[in-house]
This record gives sequence, structure tokens and C-alpha cells, in this order.
Amino acid sequence: MNTLPNPVDYAVPAFVLLILVEMVWARFRAPEKYEPKDTLTSLLFGFGSSVAGALTGALIFGLSVWLYQYRAITIPFAWWAWIACFVLDDFAYYVFHRTAHRVRWFWASHVNHHSSQHYNLSTALRQTWTGFIAGSFAFRLPLMLIGFHPAMVFFVGGLNLIYQFWIHTEAIDRLPRWFEAVMNTPSHHRVHHAINPEYLDKNLSQIFIIWDKIFGTFQEELPDKPPVYGITRPVQTWNPVKINFQHLWLLIK
Repeated sequence: MNTLPNPVDYAVPAFVLLILVEMVWARFRAPEKYEPKDTLTSLLFGFGSSVAGALTGALIFGLSVWLYQYRAITIPFAWWAWIACFVLDDFAYYVFHRTAHRVRWFWASHVNHHSSQHYNLSTALRQTWTGFIAGSFAFRLPLMLIGFHPAMVFFVGGLNLIYQFWIHTEAIDRLPRWFEAVMNTPSHHRVHHAINPEYLDKNLSQIFIIWDKIFGTFQEELPDKPPVYGITRPVQTWNPVKINFQHLWLLIK
């Protein structure tokens, strides 16, 4: 069990298919939802983040295995451990995400995901290339120190990343009330990607929206306040390289 497959690799064909389906939907229902240059930029983001992950993944995993030697307890690969790891990994992401919106060092990397002024499934592919430089992976390391095996942590992290994909859409309005109450949904995540004053730095959860409700960062999507997407300092370029390093350079200056 030292290594497990990356579930994201198996999900990529579904990502591509769903983007194509949404593009067909947009063609007939809301053509303004897709802009060719914006979509191409998002696709290049996804390719670049995959390359960055391939270059740094082994180093991060090696660090995780090293830390695992100093674990408090040894947690087995039992069914209950998978559930606990899944939930705790989601909480760790909330802590990271909230920090990334409050601390400019982490924001300089995370801002890339918010750089599009469109909100569709291709936007989900706007994953940063500079997460390793920022040290974003550090928020997941405590799980290894608790006693979860790195292979388990990275596997559930992949599942959590897959969940984030489908909520980047305007094709889905509201889901059943019970689901909206507990889970992150397209409606909740539209709020997160908006720059309306009411929506800034809200709905930071990845899967379970309950973290936002517990820690006071939840905001419901308001019928009279349609989300305006992007960032308060627009990137004004389609170049994914410039976008990825623009805010880091501003921080250095």
C-alpha cells in the first residue's frame, strides 16, 4: 500500500467530456459563458500544472514519507480510516484555502485559479504552477504526523480535487436543500469565485460547506446579486505564464 494510483488521472477523460457537453449547452443557452481565448488559457493552465506536479510530486511524497516516521500513531488502511482521512483532508484544505485568501504569499499562487472572468468547467483547470514554491503542500503534512499513511492522504486528496471540478459551472442552478446544506455546490462555489463585496473570501470549503458555516465564512448566493467573476486586479492577458507569475512578481516588488 506504499503507492496508490492517482484518481485524477482516471478522471481526466470525464473532465474533457463534461467540458464538451457544457460547451454545447452554452452554445445554445448562454454563448457568453465561453470565450475561446479564455478557455485555451485554462487548458494551458491545466497542462502546466500537470507538468509542475510531475516535477515536484516525488519530492513532496518523499518529504511526506520522511515525516511519517515521526507519526503519533499508526492508522491502518481500514474503512473507518479512509473516511476519517477524507474528512480531515477536506478540513486541511479549508485551512489552506482560508489562509490563501488572507496571506498574500499564498494568495500570489492561489490567485491564478481566480484569474478568469468566466465561470465554467474549464475554469476548474486553472490550477497554479507555483504551489510548490508557495509551500501549499505543507497544510496536508500534519495528516502524516497524526498517523495516516502518505499514500492514503494523497489518494483522498485526488478524490477531493475531482469533486472540485463539477462545481465550476453555471449550468446547474440549485440542488436539493439537504445537499446544499452540507455539501459544496455550484451555487456556493459561484459565490467563492465572485468579486462582489458581499461574496469576497466566502465559501472556502472544498467538499463539505459545513466548515464555512462553522467558522463564519459562509455566504449564500443571492438572487438579486449575480456573481461578477475574476479578481479585483484583473490580469489583462491571456498568457498563462504571465498570469502564473504576475502576482508573485508584484509581491517581490
